Amino acid sequence: MTLDPSLLTTHYNYYAVIVLLGIGLYTLIESSDLVKKVIGMNVFQTAIFLFFITLAYRSGANPPVVTDGGGPYVSPLPHVLILTAIVVGVSLTAVALALVVRIYAEYGTFDEETLRELYHD
Repeated sequence: MTLDPSLLTTHYNYYAVIVLLGIGLYTLIESSDLVKKVIGMNVFQTAIFLFFITLAYRSGANPPVVTDGGGPYVSPLPHVLILTAIVVGVSLTAVALALVVRIYAEYGTFDEETLRELYHD
């Protein structure tokens, strides 16, 4: 089986999704800093957004404004869902950062391990 070189250049957005998912997941799992965990969550969300928009792409399709009644049209549903997910993601980030600020004001640290030790004492 031979690898077609055109696959590497035509599907680069899927590779970007994989890289962003990996970076976001690694940051969420490996970092003990709460702010870095929020940033990792945002990178992970961005990868999911890119994946859904990539899946919604149709080559040669027209915008979903029917004027002449012909041709394949792009479905607006994935785009609407991603816009809603972006709003939810921004809200989630705001709440997470507010909690991180409140935790820092109470305990004076962003480190998860230190917080765990303080909680168990």
